Amino acid sequence: MEGVACASFTSSASKSLSFSLSQSSIITLRQNYHNNTLKSKSPRKLVIRASSGSSSGSVVTLLDYGAGNVRSVRNAIRYLGYEIEDVRTPKDILNADRLIFPGVGAFASAMDVLTKTGMAEALCTHIENDRPFLGICLGLQLLFDSSEENGPVNGLGLIPGVVGRFNSLNGFRVPHIGWNALQIAKDSEILDDIGDRHVYFVHSYRAMPSNDNKEWVSSTCNYGDDFIASIRRGNVHAVQFHPEKSGDVGLSVLRRFLNPKSQGSKKPTQGKASKLAKRVIACLDVRTNDKGDLVVTKGDQYDVREQTKENEVRNLGKPVELAGQYYQDGADEVSFLNITGFRDFPLGDLPMLQVLRHTSENVFVPLTVGGGIRDFTDANGRYYSSLEVASEYFRSGADKISIGSDAVYAAEEYIKTKVCNTTSLKLYNL
Repeated sequence: MEGVACASFTSSASKSLSFSLSQSSIITLRQNYHNNTLKSKSPRKLVIRASSGSSSGSVVTLLDYGAGNVRSVRNAIRYLGYEIEDVRTPKDILNADRLIFPGVGAFASAMDVLTKTGMAEALCTHIENDRPFLGICLGLQLLFDSSEENGPVNGLGLIPGVVGRFNSLNGFRVPHIGWNALQIAKDSEILDDIGDRHVYFVHSYRAMPSNDNKEWVSSTCNYGDDFIASIRRGNVHAVQFHPEKSGDVGLSVLRRFLNPKSQGSKKPTQGKASKLAKRVIACLDVRTNDKGDLVVTKGDQYDVREQTKENEVRNLGKPVELAGQYYQDGADEVSFLNITGFRDFPLGDLPMLQVLRHTSENVFVPLTVGGGIRDFTDANGRYYSSLEVASEYFRSGADKISIGSDAVYAAEEYIKTKVCNTTSLKLYNL
């Protein structure tokens, strides 16, 4: 995903599942990076080979250039039974049988890293030789000529077109966050199982279809305008959505890329879905019981103790197990609210961080976490900003954070003084 300016997510829907919906504001935090413009390059020629189904072994090469969290992509690949070999040098890209590039961060920062390390040239060579490739989100955008994100900034120049920001003047919120439908344009192989189901997007910039790039476009999506949702040419694929966060349908996209030999002669299915979908979010209130174990609980105004002689914390189950069950039952997002997080130091809450890490290993929809995400000074006088707290949650597997009262107080103070004195408010402006 590229840098996101500001995001809220409030979708919900009714299904035959008993969820308690949290009222916390859900805010998406994405890291921003310093950007710089790169020199232009001449158009490249691509060789198209027959579809590759002979990749040996179960090893997948992952291009993680260190700009952000790709834990969920790693977990999805391992879940499907594959080992991961990380790219350390340009030679690793050239030797890769199957290469996945889950782009995270800002366009210019990514291009800067790829160019300085020599990986941009190796990546172009891999794609020009029609070696199996799958780009995800920013991994798709970087294939185009350039981007307007803090630019213009030149990309790899493999696909004609400019990546531009969504137009918010037509009433559509930016960034585009949620589950949306694809319109299949041509046989893409990896999209054959999608049908009328939705996939998960989170991005502020997009590439537009045109006569110059129509031979690449395998599907589009509509959010105000039609934009490119995926491309395919030979063994080269890329998607704007996040398959690692799109549930079973997303796993099928990864599986079809990783194991093309399992594909039949199925024709691309045109789904009936055509817009953003309302979804179901499972919201789990989590706290520590008297034995020190994290449990899912429920109560009135944080009074979660049983009205018994023992007065124990009401225990509805273990967070990781319940999250997995809700995912299996069809939840489209799982939200953990640490209801005692305001009392303790969140970065010292190792059990909660472990819950995120373990949940992300088997739950492939967006994970949100809230509770205690605020500026904090520990007993030793060490100051931690809410950005540091949120970043640790992201590294542990969270996709979004939920900010409650602290964000409200910060917003009220900003309205009064026009001065941003707390980092919680700054989370809105990333």
